[in-house]
Amino acid sequence: MPLSPEQIQRLARLARVAVSPEESSAVREQLNRVLKLIDELRAVDTTGIEPMSHPVAELIPAGQRLRDDEVTESDCHAEYQSVAPAVERGLYLVPKVIE
Repeated sequence: MPLSPEQIQRLARLARVAVSPEESSAVREQLNRVLKLIDELRAVDTTGIEPMSHPVAELIPAGQRLRDDEVTESDCHAEYQSVAPAVERGLYLVPKVIE
């Protein structure tokens, strides 16, 4: 479904983008190409295809090399709060700036 010139002007107004009448036809052409590509993608039957966590998984036979999810730093929360000017129940207290 190609966009009309009126729809282009409405989209430009909603996006707060200035599009002159001269630019409108070029923008319309580009957006219509994008919409055509989206329609082509929607037409592809993906039944039975498992989602990938990352497209690189298909390129690397052993799968994506990710680091192990493990804690590498110690908890310094108490140390950081020991030098804070004001702390209460584990929270930093700051001066009120909005009335």
